[in-house]
Amino acid sequence: MRIGVLGPVVAHAAGDALTLPRPRSREVLAVLVAAGGRTVRTDALVDDLWDGTPPPGAVGAVRTFVAELRRALEPDRPPRTPPRVVVTRGPGYALDVPPDAVDAWRVARLAAEARTAPPDTAVRLLAHALAAWRGEPYEELADRPWVQPERTRLVTLRADVTEQLADALLATGRAVDVVPLLDAHVGAHPWREDGWRLLATALHRLHRPADALDVLRRARRTLAEDLGLDPGPALRDLEQQVLERRDDDAWRDDSLSALDRRGGRARLEASGAVLTSLAVSGDLATVRAQRLASIAAAERLGDPLLTARVVGGLEAPGVWTRSDDDELAAAVVAAAVRTLPRVTGSPVTRGRLLATIAIEDRGTAARETEALEAERIARDLDDRHLLCLALSGRAMQRFGSTGLAADRERIGAELVATAVCAESTTFRIAGRIVRMQALCALGRLDEAAAEADEVDALAASAERPLATTFTAWFRHTFADGPEPAAPDEMPGFSHGIVALARVTRLVRDGGTLPGPDAAGDLGPYAPWVRPLLLVRAGDVDGARRAVRGAPAPPHDLLQEVAWGLLLTAAREAGAPDVVDRARDALAPAVDERAAGSGVVDAGPVRALLRG
Repeated sequence: MRIGVLGPVVAHAAGDALTLPRPRSREVLAVLVAAGGRTVRTDALVDDLWDGTPPPGAVGAVRTFVAELRRALEPDRPPRTPPRVVVTRGPGYALDVPPDAVDAWRVARLAAEARTAPPDTAVRLLAHALAAWRGEPYEELADRPWVQPERTRLVTLRADVTEQLADALLATGRAVDVVPLLDAHVGAHPWREDGWRLLATALHRLHRPADALDVLRRARRTLAEDLGLDPGPALRDLEQQVLERRDDDAWRDDSLSALDRRGGRARLEASGAVLTSLAVSGDLATVRAQRLASIAAAERLGDPLLTARVVGGLEAPGVWTRSDDDELAAAVVAAAVRTLPRVTGSPVTRGRLLATIAIEDRGTAARETEALEAERIARDLDDRHLLCLALSGRAMQRFGSTGLAADRERIGAELVATAVCAESTTFRIAGRIVRMQALCALGRLDEAAAEADEVDALAASAERPLATTFTAWFRHTFADGPEPAAPDEMPGFSHGIVALARVTRLVRDGGTLPGPDAAGDLGPYAPWVRPLLLVRAGDVDGARRAVRGAPAPPHDLLQEVAWGLLLTAAREAGAPDVVDRARDALAPAVDERAAGSGVVDAGPVRALLRG
């Protein structure tokens, strides 16, 4: 049995909606819900149901309404058996259902539990509580005098839950999620100082001081004009902090300094959420500086489950197959591999470790087994957040050969759908970027452009500035947009990408290549670009040596491009052994473009193979 009053009064049994009888019977049910399981005397029901003097026979009418209600709530109850839902108690009636059967009762329980729960648990409890609301409480009974105190209580409860959730989100480093939560809240409850304070705090932590000050000044104006009050000390202190541009660093230090052992466990438990928030908002330098310290501190405590939660706590998906910090990635993978055998009895934690290994050990195509196991665990548990992480790991590992863009397109599409269900903007953006990249390789550029538009819209609304790096490069490569800057925050992406993109465009368009010393910083791509620059500059012997000395390209987003450049150079330099090796490597991608990165396009693979 499920009964709802946080909106129109409804009831369900075994998942099916029950048809409640006439309005008076529904009102009886509402009165019993408001009583919280206590007995409501028949004479009190009469007073609630009729304003003023009740009509003759009102008590008999109440009994008729109760009988109708009982038949509606228990349609399969055999005749002459006692009712189990609306029961008779002494001089009245009571609703006899478990506490979680009524949405308003369940919300009160979740809110109470959240007050003493760790912040990450509180977020989950309070999000479930807010999801119970379907509209205004007791919606169709809003004009009834008896319901007004109960409606006021529930409206206040919803406001309390909203502010509790905002507080818990801030404690877990998710200030970005607080702003949309509280924007409408402060308008609906302008005299609640905590709402203004929490919204301004979130904006302050997101480095939006002007917006934070605007919120605080609106609060000051509202309190003064409507209530004749000055802001309380909490709002005044926060305004001063914003004006002095202080506390951001203090917040980071307090939240992230994993080597400060005072209260270390709680701090480490929260580190994943805090680092995730910083990562998705673009502060990757702080994340890199703090992540390994957090893992090392957790390992020193000797608790494998805590270590596993810290190692697997960063929910920052992979969308580029070259790491920004190879040493950090290797250290994270090593810590995950050390911890994995010690984690027993917690499939979620194991799944997060496996997904983390798949995401961090990118560009190797050696960790698809780990990604698949994480995916299986997530599906078995019906855990959408874990499935998002696992699918992101699979997308980073699905490069065992060339020509796998169709697989990655399907992974990206499922990641988007799963992220929508999990209400994760971060993974929605990641899934759309993965799909945009794969669609470029499949030659479906109109669809890729639509994904780029979606990424830009999500990035703007959720303040994810780095996501637009990939869409700007897509438009430069495939729609002749301006050449974007390479972001310093992402060296794994930016190092060498500008020079590689310029050379590849010249090769594809039949332009004149620069000399080997004039191509710019090719970064990690030099072994596969330099041979072609040498042969086009006339140094055939040097090109042949460079071709034969080039390693096989990594299993990443640019492997088709690298093999294509190497094949062209080997053909022109007269290295038939390398030609055969490159042709074999590219053969699975014969129907694709060498463009699976969405950033660099070497043209159709079939044309590269023909030469």
